[in-house]
Amino acid sequence: MSGGGCFCFQCVRTQEVAVVEDLGQYKTLLDPGFHFLLWPITNITGTLSLRIQQLDVICETKTKDNVFVTVAVAVQYRVLVDSAYDAWYRLSDPRGQIQSYVFDVIRSTVPRMELDQAFASKAEIAQATLDQLKDVMKDYGYEIMTTLVTDLSPDSKVKASMNEINASRRLKEAASHKAEADKVRQVKAAEAEAEARYLSGLGVARQRKAIVNGLQSSVAEFSSQVEGATPKDVMDILLLSQYFDTLSSVGANSLILEHDPATVASLQRQVGLSFLNTKKKG
Repeated sequence: MSGGGCFCFQCVRTQEVAVVEDLGQYKTLLDPGFHFLLWPITNITGTLSLRIQQLDVICETKTKDNVFVTVAVAVQYRVLVDSAYDAWYRLSDPRGQIQSYVFDVIRSTVPRMELDQAFASKAEIAQATLDQLKDVMKDYGYEIMTTLVTDLSPDSKVKASMNEINASRRLKEAASHKAEADKVRQVKAAEAEAEARYLSGLGVARQRKAIVNGLQSSVAEFSSQVEGATPKDVMDILLLSQYFDTLSSVGANSLILEHDPATVASLQRQVGLSFLNTKKKG
């Protein structure tokens, strides 16, 4: 608060400290409250805020893998009451001073990191900035409370390429999972088909066994009940019956098929020869 008025009474606001000069020479600091001054000999030349302030710094630099990035750093600081003299008289532009040190730290730290590492090391960058500023600014009457890296943004083209790489990687993983699922599906289908064929074979074998057992029982029963009938006669009758059943099934499908009565005798001879050859090989 300026002391250029025409009164000798001045008020200092809460969370402020006033710098008093006597004929242009530093005299004292005034705490918040009501004060009496011998104006114009003594006056308040200025005030310093004791509240925490924030300075946002935007810095452009390059990473180790030659990617230009924009780094946003927020520096929170305040004036030390005991060092208010240094804060007022030793620095003419404290915000510019802080900004210069932030530029120096960012441009010496980030170029040693690759882009991915820089994204993962925002806390390390902030800590390096804090360590650099803390001791230096304390000599000038300022306390650096904390530093935060609020943003780290590469060029828009780099962002687009990174998104494409990520999308391609995810598509590759999706294709791999889909191929694995198709493989499992095909293996399960093959196993199911093999099991079905196995069970079908068992069914056919049991069916044929039941037919043979039925024929054997029929032949034995017919031979015992009809005098003079041999098993060969019974087999001829059964074979002829099966032949007529086959013709009936074929005719139901509107198919034209040559019919020769000698076919039954030929089929009988072929079956008999087949059995004989099997016995000889056995």
